[in-house]
Amino acid sequence: MKTINRTSFKEVKGYENILNSNVINVIENLHDKFYERIINLRKDRLKVLNYVLSNNESNPVKILNKNHENHENHEWVLDVPKQLLIPGIEISGPSSQTSMFINGLNSNMEGFRADGDLDDNEDASGHSLEDTIQSAINRKGAVEGNLEYFDETKNKKYVLEEGKLPFFMHRERGILLDEYDYLIDSKPVCASILDTVLTLMHCGIKQQEKGDYIFFYLPKLENSNEAKFWRDFFDEAVKIIHGLDGDKIKAIMLVESLPFALDMENCLKSLGKYAAGLNAARWDLKASVLEFVMTNKNYIWPDRFDVTVASTPFMVSIFKHLVAVCLKHKGVPIGGMATALPSKDKEVNLLASKSIEADKTWEANNGFLRAWVAHIYHMKTAAMPFKNLHASGWTPSEEMKKPELYPLEDINLRPEGKITQEGTRRNIRTIIEYLEGWFNGRGAKGIDSQEGLEGKRPALMEDLATARISIGQTCQRVLHESISQDTNKVHDIKLVKDIFADELRNILKLRPENSVNYNRAVNLGIDWLESYLNLDFKPLAYYDRGKY
Repeated sequence: MKTINRTSFKEVKGYENILNSNVINVIENLHDKFYERIINLRKDRLKVLNYVLSNNESNPVKILNKNHENHENHEWVLDVPKQLLIPGIEISGPSSQTSMFINGLNSNMEGFRADGDLDDNEDASGHSLEDTIQSAINRKGAVEGNLEYFDETKNKKYVLEEGKLPFFMHRERGILLDEYDYLIDSKPVCASILDTVLTLMHCGIKQQEKGDYIFFYLPKLENSNEAKFWRDFFDEAVKIIHGLDGDKIKAIMLVESLPFALDMENCLKSLGKYAAGLNAARWDLKASVLEFVMTNKNYIWPDRFDVTVASTPFMVSIFKHLVAVCLKHKGVPIGGMATALPSKDKEVNLLASKSIEADKTWEANNGFLRAWVAHIYHMKTAAMPFKNLHASGWTPSEEMKKPELYPLEDINLRPEGKITQEGTRRNIRTIIEYLEGWFNGRGAKGIDSQEGLEGKRPALMEDLATARISIGQTCQRVLHESISQDTNKVHDIKLVKDIFADELRNILKLRPENSVNYNRAVNLGIDWLESYLNLDFKPLAYYDRGKY
């Protein structure tokens, strides 16, 4: 560990260009001001969750709605830059993987370039100091226009194309996470503080020098007090970072927790002048709902693969409410992720394109302005429903701007569908595959949970949110001893461990050379599940890779 002032950190590649004395001083100052506040916000979260879980005969929505304010008559308007009002698509990917980052900023083979770039140092990242430092290097290089990368294995050079880059939407780690390889007074720094300071002081300053705004996505929020934290954090950062203009920092908050979803209008207002809109974060929202209903036998979910947005009433209600809140206050509603990856099979690509087009058409018709896509191959398919609709002169109806028409007080959090052992098997396959990638330092991985079975389908780019849903649903079924409708077997820990073992054998028949990390993945997956069974939903980043 290298020590500067009160700070000690792991000497990862490239740190010399990022962690200078000025940056370290700013991180220390913001840590001193906000550390205790963040700790208290974490305690408040846990208190709310435990209260809901302990009332396992009550409707979680009723419990969470008790203290929310009524905003029907509140009139306030967000100040949103024109750039954020462009209809279309944002390419998403880990900002630490230089080749993928460059590819996302460039045009695809059709000559189509994304409107925005969700450069992700959160769930698509490996949650490490190495990734955070590399993200800072890559983002700054992209803004300066000199980012390049040579892949020795592929003997291929990656460079930025000429022309205007997509606008950047920086996503850092949430306030629940710490960075254990970066210590202040021997305590790990909150990852949100570290990541955001590096972005503001490196690529952020460069963006503002060029006349651009700094845009953030704020993940894993749960209530208005956390939105107020970010408001106050940006206020303080502007005071102590020389040359930073607070009027040119904007953020879109991700609606990916149940408490936040039920109070999103209050949360949006609480972010103050930095607020620009909301994002419909589907997968993490599902994972959050599963956690909040975990102990309630009345809300056991069917196979998650059948819980789609358009066919699930409570998700339709939440996302129509989201759009209405944004439109009412002139904010930007952003849709979800198209995760399909390209295939060598043209028929598979056609199936994926049709599915993406239908999904994005639903979002566009329901008022979303843009959405996300996981691979450059599908950028145009994902973008055109938004672009075509707005080019036609379409505008949202007055009804779409009224949140009160889409009430959330009585939504039913239990989707309809079947509980099957096959669904559990696919969850476990996803967990193993995701964790194998995590042990390789990756935060996202292409996964086909039906690999080896008949039928054609694309692999999907899955990040931590999918693994989180998979572990949550598997836990719920074991906790309540759910009976599989396809096998009549009761879900218990023995059955689940047997499926883990079976799936490991099946995977190693295909990829025996990766046996070490797949075995580690199974061991961690079972530990992760057992923590959930004890109602300990701590993030994956809290687990030490070195112990497996």
